[in-house]
Amino acid sequence: MYSLEDGRYLVALARRAIEVYLREGRELEPPGDAPEKLRQKAGVFVTLERYPEHELRGCIGYPEPVYPLVEATIRAAISAATQDPRFPPVSPGELERCTVEVTVLTAPRLLEVESPRQYPEKVQVGRHGLIVERGLARGLLLPQVPVDHGWTAEEFLSHTCIKAGLMPDCWLEEGTKIYTFEGIVFAETSPGGEVRQRSLRSC
Repeated sequence: MYSLEDGRYLVALARRAIEVYLREGRELEPPGDAPEKLRQKAGVFVTLERYPEHELRGCIGYPEPVYPLVEATIRAAISAATQDPRFPPVSPGELERCTVEVTVLTAPRLLEVESPRQYPEKVQVGRHGLIVERGLARGLLLPQVPVDHGWTAEEFLSHTCIKAGLMPDCWLEEGTKIYTFEGIVFAETSPGGEVRQRSLRSC
């Protein structure tokens, strides 16, 4: 479990990593004084939103725990600001009008069902994030996404299939793998402002 203090540290680190990269063109070194908990490997996503419109401006991360959390946060933050293929790179001035959100993830877990029609019963909106995998296609949506859009579990599954570049009903097909994970979300209330832990409500 990560505390609000941990979240404030990670959000500040993410913002600082973006600032340094945009202004100096270099990747921030992982801080040597980071708490031990934050030096353990964990999955993480960094999301940028325009403020006050709450429009997505970039979101990239690591579903799997492949890097120490502080390093993964730095890498994800820079990528969210400069490498999300849906958006042009963020400019230094634009960052001042964006909020930063960090979602720390648990390791993905394969959902086991007897029939694909049982998937909606296993997916908890407001708790689970989803990964859909079929062949080489793979799509991920964070746990806050269906809450923000008011989706049902079925809609969540369908939109994750679309994110993978697949048909919306591919989750009903044999051979499609569904993974769930959980996330703790820490977000700025305004650009560079107070950081709070987001409460995800079930629909």
